[in-house]
Order: sequence, then C-alpha cells, then structure tokens
Amino acid sequence: MAAEHSYAPNPTEYIVHHLAHWQTDKQKSIIDFSIVNIDTVLFSLACLIGTLLLLRAAASRATSGVPGKFQAAVEILVEMVEDQSKSIVHGDRTFIAPLALTVFVWIILMNAIDLIPVDLFPKIASVIGWYGFGVAEHDVYLRPLPTADLNGTLGMSLGVLLLMLYYGIKIKGFGGWLHEMFTAPFGSHPLMWLPNFFLNIVEYVSKMVSLGMRLFGNMYAGELLFFLIALMGGYAAMNTTGIFLTIGHVLAGTAWLLFHILIVVLQAFIFMMLTLAYLGQAHEGH
Repeated sequence: MAAEHSYAPNPTEYIVHHLAHWQTDKQKSIIDFSIVNIDTVLFSLACLIGTLLLLRAAASRATSGVPGKFQAAVEILVEMVEDQSKSIVHGDRTFIAPLALTVFVWIILMNAIDLIPVDLFPKIASVIGWYGFGVAEHDVYLRPLPTADLNGTLGMSLGVLLLMLYYGIKIKGFGGWLHEMFTAPFGSHPLMWLPNFFLNIVEYVSKMVSLGMRLFGNMYAGELLFFLIALMGGYAAMNTTGIFLTIGHVLAGTAWLLFHILIVVLQAFIFMMLTLAYLGQAHEGH
C-alpha cells in the first residue's frame, strides 16, 4: 500500500489521469453510448440542486422593504434576464424567462468548479478509494467539471433543441411547422421541398452542436491551463532551485484565476442568450 501511495506520475500521465472520467465501465471505442460519466452526472445534479435552492432562498427572502445585498443581487439578475427575454422572445415567456435564469445560474455554478484547486476533488476521491475500497491513487478517476465534458454540454444543448421543436410546433401548429420545414427558405415549389427540409434539419442540428461545443471548448481549454499551472507548482515543490517556477506558478495561477472568473460568467451568459435566441426564432416564421 505504501508503494501505491508514493506513486508519482510524469506530466503527461498527470494530465491524462485528470482528464479521465469516473465511468460505469471502460470505454471500448471513441463512441460508446453504453458508458456513463458518473462524475459529470453527479456534479451536474449537485450544481442544479444548488441553483434551485439558491433561487428558492432568494424568493422566500424577498421583501417589499429595503432589500438586503443578496436580494438586491438576485433582483438585478432577474431583471437582466427578463429584459433580455422580453427583447428576444415575442410571445409567452412564462416558462422561458425562468428557464433562462435557471440555466444562467446553473452553468455559472458548474463553471465555477474550475476555480477550485484542480487536485482537491481527485485527492478526496483517491483518499476515499484508498481507505474505503482499497483502490490505488492512480486508479481513482474523478473529473469534477461537468462543462468540460462534451457529453454534458451536448446534453444541455439537446434539451434546447427539444424546446425549439416544442415551441415551433406549439406556436405554428404541427401542420404549419411541417409546412415551413418543406417550403422555407427557398419557396413552396415541389422541387425545393427536399432541399428545404434538408437545410432546416442542418440548421436545427448545427444550432444544437455549436451551442454545446462552444461551452465545452472554452471550459476544456481553461481546465487544461489550470493543469499546466498546477504542474509548475509540482515541479517547484520537487526542485530545490525552483524559486522562479514558484513565482511563475503563483503569478500565472492568480492571473488566470482572475481572468477565468470572467470566462465562467461570460460562457454562462452566452449559453443563456443563445438559448433565448433559438427559442425566440422558434416563435417566428421564415
């Protein structure tokens, strides 16, 4: 057991290990739908529960008197989302505006996991693995950032796609929606039916894929930079002459942390705005 505790990976092994997921089984191919990334599911659900509890706490503390800091911050957020939804979605926003608010806060909480030291959650998991299940540290996998997993972001964008289809059919009727699929944008001539249908399918799929890929790409890149910065600290700790690495580790880590706070909020805002834009387009015709 002591030998397992003293296992020291090289930089490549360190990054590869941190990019691996806690899965239901070992993935046997590039695309394997029988595999579930358990860590993505658990952390996504935890952040969603945190979002609902946070918004519920804000609603229960709301008062007509002088608001506290928490209520004022939530009111500013709610007004911002309501103004954006009002300008984009021309129709019933009873469900869409709260959805946009929930998505915004949920993605912020998920993205904010990237601001936690990269080795904290994996280290906790490895300790539980060692003493709870007798698993060596290098055999314990945990990747806590759900938005750096393409499965997670495409899952959210798939939900947006289903809502686009739902509102398209609800607003226009199934016949009107189907008619639009075959007659827009090139007209209703029978020779244009298949090109129109194909183009509309491509439009739906491209919106879904680009929405999920955008969030995934930005958070994945940020996660990799944090891994590289952590490696600088590891080298500094193992090298007695690593004072410059130590300084670089602190400066780079602080700078990227401060900049990444902006990315955390910005990517959540972009996902929310695109969700509103796509649902707003579902309310309108070509």
